[in-house]
Amino acid sequence: MQQPAPPSRLPPVSVVLPVYNEQDCLDAVLPELVAACTVFEDYEILAVNDGSTDRSGEILRGYARRGGPIRVVDLDPNSGQSAALWAGFQEARFPIVATLDADGQNDPRDIAACLRQMLDEGADVCAGIRADRQDAWSKRAGSRLANFVRRLVLGDGVLDTGCPLKTYRTAYLRRLQYWNGMHRFLPALCQALGARVVQRPVAHRRRLAGASKYTNLGRLKVTLRDLAGVAWLKSRTRRFRFVEESAHA
Repeated sequence: MQQPAPPSRLPPVSVVLPVYNEQDCLDAVLPELVAACTVFEDYEILAVNDGSTDRSGEILRGYARRGGPIRVVDLDPNSGQSAALWAGFQEARFPIVATLDADGQNDPRDIAACLRQMLDEGADVCAGIRADRQDAWSKRAGSRLANFVRRLVLGDGVLDTGCPLKTYRTAYLRRLQYWNGMHRFLPALCQALGARVVQRPVAHRRRLAGASKYTNLGRLKVTLRDLAGVAWLKSRTRRFRFVEESAHA
């Protein structure tokens, strides 16, 4: 009896990994991420060291020198998650970009599941939804409220924009203008350009070490202002495509 053909490997992916003071997580996160990426035809890990003041940069560069499939991008000074992601998007070599955090809370095996759903459904973005969140009650409550208000204002339908594990078609990310805080609205910004967004539950784990860099109050102060800005931007964005390039005589 003929055996069924094994499933084809997934297309190449650029994994963007923002890193800020995660020295106690990286020795576990990097090997797990590499192992999860073996299902792709090709891949690169773009570790963006966002001005870390601990040994994070040293650990990343040491891993690269030992032959790890990793490219290190250093930002100076610390510029925030939006800047780190943006830097990774500009350096990505492949037509698909995946993102996740460096604290170990995301399971990198979910990258393949998100990408497969994105491709199967003909979508341009797959946004993770953190199932069984392992954060404090106050953080979960603040996140639910923020997601509700964002959906109400923007109508993007994204249930958990704070989940860092997502996959995108790189072409949409390259068309976005960088601004501080944009990482909280990436699916909505891509939607404004015509991207189709799908969602799927992904695993969520406790932090391996260290503490979160964000607080509910700290995010609230800037997110409400940013939300108004994104709503205005969506209202002023027009979708178009290049039909023909005319040559001059």
